[in-house]
Amino acid sequence: MKKIILVMLVAMLANSVSAQTALRSKVYNEEINPLKQIDQALVKAKANGKFVVCQVGGNWCIWCLRFADFITKDTTISKVVSDNFEYIHVNYNPRKSEGAEKVAQATALMERLDNCGRFGFPVFVVLDEEGRVIHIQDSSFLEEGKGYNKEKVLRFFNNWTPKAVNLKTP
Repeated sequence: MKKIILVMLVAMLANSVSAQTALRSKVYNEEINPLKQIDQALVKAKANGKFVVCQVGGNWCIWCLRFADFITKDTTISKVVSDNFEYIHVNYNPRKSEGAEKVAQATALMERLDNCGRFGFPVFVVLDEEGRVIHIQDSSFLEEGKGYNKEKVLRFFNNWTPKAVNLKTP
């Protein structure tokens, strides 16, 4: 009987680790300079009449990976995002163990994005075509249980499209 229980526990643990590993695929490029990444996205956005959304966080953040997974798998959300935004995963790593250059980049990133890290991670920063911060979205308001609420996420993205922001009233 003990062997059966032990086998079942090992199987459950393996299944749990497998599910977590599938979700934890890296979406943040830890090698790229985040400021250059933003500049490159702004060039594309301006050329295509879009805004930039920076999902700031890191591969170390389970909620960051959950959000990336969530918006990729939902076709309605992914269409709104692709039609209106250059969407980038901006790696934030302030750890001194990564060296002085990475710490300086992390500091400069927070300065450029209006200290968005004060909201926790992930945090979403919407930049207009000129690179100005026009909105910072605290992700906790989009959460539901161990995931995200589709209606709240869609509302966030739809309210910050170039068309919604730049709407001219007669």
